[in-house]
Amino acid sequence: MVHDICVWLFDQPVGTLSLVGGRLSFQYRPDWLTQPNTVALSQSLPLGPEPFDDHQCRAFFAGLLPEGNLRRLIAQQCQVSSQNDFALLNAIGGECAGAISFGPLVQAMATTESAGVEWLDESQLSALLDELPHRPMMAGRDGMRLSLAGAQDKLPVVFDGKRIGLPKGGQPSTHILKPAIASVQGSVINEGFCLALAKVMGMPTAQAQIFQVNDRQVLLVARYDRRLADDDGHQVRIHQEDFCQALGVVPEMKYQNEGGPDLKACFELLRKVTRPSAPQLLRLLDAVVFNALVGNHDAHAKNFSLLYATGTTATLAPLYDMLSTAVYDHLTPKMAMKLGGKYKFTEVQAKHWDQFALEAMLSKAQTKKRVLRMAQALPVAARQLQATPLFSEQSIVAKIVALIEQRSALTAQRILTAYGDTEAHDSDES
Repeated sequence: MVHDICVWLFDQPVGTLSLVGGRLSFQYRPDWLTQPNTVALSQSLPLGPEPFDDHQCRAFFAGLLPEGNLRRLIAQQCQVSSQNDFALLNAIGGECAGAISFGPLVQAMATTESAGVEWLDESQLSALLDELPHRPMMAGRDGMRLSLAGAQDKLPVVFDGKRIGLPKGGQPSTHILKPAIASVQGSVINEGFCLALAKVMGMPTAQAQIFQVNDRQVLLVARYDRRLADDDGHQVRIHQEDFCQALGVVPEMKYQNEGGPDLKACFELLRKVTRPSAPQLLRLLDAVVFNALVGNHDAHAKNFSLLYATGTTATLAPLYDMLSTAVYDHLTPKMAMKLGGKYKFTEVQAKHWDQFALEAMLSKAQTKKRVLRMAQALPVAARQLQATPLFSEQSIVAKIVALIEQRSALTAQRILTAYGDTEAHDSDES
């Protein structure tokens, strides 16, 4: 029985993950610690020779695994306990978020020799979509060791502009394939529209396209944690971690009402680890406002990430997992994180935006200005995007646009009523 797995960052072994008495333990390798320009796996796992116990390291490592029912089904396929993070990482941790992978110390040679892509024709891709709800991440399939966090069905794939394939033997994926969510009507169009709208608003956003597979649609999201290494199409992994991992919060506590991070903690993290931090803080502020106005109530801390594109320097990763959940009556009206002390958007008054700014250590005047600017510009951008061929006939998009118009008008009215036009547009330095 395996009790130790080598943890790889990029193509180098950086430490050992162990199972000790049923609990995780992680320790950096001495040769990794002595390398020049070495980096830590996580803000929550700073470099040092001492081992990290389960309490210290589980948030990062469990945060790489699928959640909920997906995790249970994967455990069944791999014939391990769904509570066993170690066994699950050993089984499916070949291709994870960022530049992390798990395997034997001799992995590098084996990976290079066996890396490749299993290209799928339309019928094979359709069959895979049929199988995915019963076999998440294609767990247990020969040569497949794929893992992504979250409770929604998705799959790391390779996309060359025309064909979709499955990465094998350590081959980096390029995209994330997201099928329709059975219980959420029009989820593919919904997320595609929200991501496109965020991009129109000038926000760095994961690139996504809607892809037709026979009679159904899937969303193909380009991985921002991958980049082209050369003209031959070779992909390189970029390290990243979500805010829960960076803050040492386990996945099952990702929601604020379960003890997870609040917006104050998210802004504090970004202020601490980015340089210069001001542009990153404004990006996160815009994301908070956008999510509130489009009704993305599932914007918890695992849906924000740090990207380490230049080694140790962190930036806020492009936005991802953006879905207007508020247009569905059966989904919760509560936001994942409180906004000025309020979980329900309808209760957010101008004073709550002030309270949020105070908690996030942002300028109140500049926050009001950016909220008002977004509330005034977003409905126009949404209507223009809705008029494009892809979205013009989509009933779910019409609902989202109506929601945006209603929420934006309410927000602008409350701010202007509370502060007046002149003061709301005035700003000071953050």
